[in-house]
Amino acid sequence: MAYKKSLGKAGEEAAKTYLCAQGYCILETNFRCKTGEIDIIARDEEYIAFIEVKTRSNLVYGLPIEAINKRKQYSIIKTAQTYLAKKYLRDINLRFDVVEVMVDNNKSNEIQEIRLIKNAF
Repeated sequence: MAYKKSLGKAGEEAAKTYLCAQGYCILETNFRCKTGEIDIIARDEEYIAFIEVKTRSNLVYGLPIEAINKRKQYSIIKTAQTYLAKKYLRDINLRFDVVEVMVDNNKSNEIQEIRLIKNAF
C-alpha cells in the first residue's frame, strides 16, 4: 500500500509539472469532500479542468484511463459540483481531463511518459 501511495504522489507531482508547462494554472490539489477527491483542479484558458491522475508502472491491469469507471466518473463529477458551489462559481466552462503517467519501476519510478487526455469523460 505504501508503494502505491508513493507511486501515486510521484505521478501527481509529475502531472502538475507537466500541466504547468502546458499553460495550466493549478488552482488546487487533492480537493476532498464527502463525495470524493479530485487530484488537480486547474485553469486552462477559459476552462476549469478537473483532472484525475492515474499512474502505472506496467499495463497488467490495462491503460491508466481504464481505471476510471462510471462510478469513479460519477464521484469526480459530484465532487466537482461541490467545489463549484464552495467557490461560488457559476456559468463557467468546465471539463474533465485525465493525465496518464507511466513510470519505470526498475529505475526508481523514473517517468517514462505523460499523456494528457482533455474531455476524457
